[in-house]
Amino acid sequence: MNYRSVSLWLDQAAAAGDPLQPRAGLDGDLDVDVCIVGGGLTGLWTAYYLLKARPMLRVAVLEAQIAGFGASGRNGGWCSALFPSGVEAMARKHGLDQALAMRRAMNETVDEVGRVAAAEGIDCHFERGGTIELARSQVQLERVRAAVEADQKLGGVDGYQLWDVVETGERLRADRVVGAGYTPNCARIQPAFLVRGLAEKVEQLGGLVLEQTAALEILPRSSAGGPRVRTARGTVRAEHVIRATEAWTSQLPGARRTIAPIYSLMVATEPLPPEFWAGVGLSRGETFTDARHLVIYGQRTRDDRLAFGGRGAPYHFGSRIRPDFDQDPKVFAGLRQTLNGLFPALRGFGITHRWGGPLGIARDWNASVGLDRFSGIGWAGGYVGDGLSTTNLAGRTLRDLVLQQETELVQLPWVGHRSPNWEPEPLRWLGTNAGLRAMTAADAEERLTSRPSVAARLMSPLLGH
Repeated sequence: MNYRSVSLWLDQAAAAGDPLQPRAGLDGDLDVDVCIVGGGLTGLWTAYYLLKARPMLRVAVLEAQIAGFGASGRNGGWCSALFPSGVEAMARKHGLDQALAMRRAMNETVDEVGRVAAAEGIDCHFERGGTIELARSQVQLERVRAAVEADQKLGGVDGYQLWDVVETGERLRADRVVGAGYTPNCARIQPAFLVRGLAEKVEQLGGLVLEQTAALEILPRSSAGGPRVRTARGTVRAEHVIRATEAWTSQLPGARRTIAPIYSLMVATEPLPPEFWAGVGLSRGETFTDARHLVIYGQRTRDDRLAFGGRGAPYHFGSRIRPDFDQDPKVFAGLRQTLNGLFPALRGFGITHRWGGPLGIARDWNASVGLDRFSGIGWAGGYVGDGLSTTNLAGRTLRDLVLQQETELVQLPWVGHRSPNWEPEPLRWLGTNAGLRAMTAADAEERLTSRPSVAARLMSPLLGH
């Protein structure tokens, strides 16, 4: 497979000298202390922290393709404190103190990623520029204002600020902007450099990264022995098995309704000239979005491209994942149109990269991490596209769970959470795609009525808000 074509990020990794050649795979049966299924950021952070804490542990990471092949090497490069469940929703379930503890842990995780990258010499272009959420209508501005006020009532845990047009223009200049929200809790990064660099560090610490080794089945502890992972190349037996497969969880026997794989697609422009950036800004590593309902996200890359993505691609019946789903000309055209609307000066400049991939969504939109000591199987995922930093928190938490360390991390409210299963087909296909269309309709409704969308309000409880 031409891994270079998977995303801009992997293409840049290859250009920087990474051959993207698969490591050796499993060669027969293997016994280890911890077997991690999935060579993305969740699996590699878990292996990294375990080996830093206990260098003598035997840790193996199994990856079906190469490290960073999944969402870890395709995402928007936002190392943010975003979590799919909002503070209010989490407070209703777990109490305000627990909800705020989760928010603080997420904020601190952004800095932890930067700390490790610097300490380990991983140049992943980490720059903590925060996130600018543009408001391009009065309805959007009021939505941003409400979020800022809600944060202030909670003591400013997320550091939200409300900017007027002038303040916004000092950092980012886009068309039809009437204000913005800003949070400092986000860093711009090159995700493939992070995940590929982390894989090398895991190997240097003594871990095994076994690529081209797809897990066919994860089996719990039984009378026959501890948990194990069956592959076409042999069986791995371990004291603990960690499932870190995110969207691909839906392809495992016994877990097909655990996670719904939803596609998010991206485009990247050619490197843009200084005069373009003089008119736009984004000079401090800021990421950006706006306050529409259908999610968009972007960043200015170190080589002066705009990397920009959004939701809107359909969910595929039966939770199918196929390479051709990474390409959707209609969605790519919509992303280009949205970019041109934000930055009219982009007209005339080319798009050089188009890519996409599946992200994992739990039925209640609540990411989770945990370890079942009876079965010996741990897990983390359901990040809803906000996993670039959450994977780090998951890795540290799984370390503490495996090593039976009673830390603040294992007391956080997402630990041990069990989301309900998704509905069987065709209900899953009907409901998921109806939700995607509802968000598109909500944005159109607000443009027409200049009032908050009724459709969005009805959907809000279903999205973890």
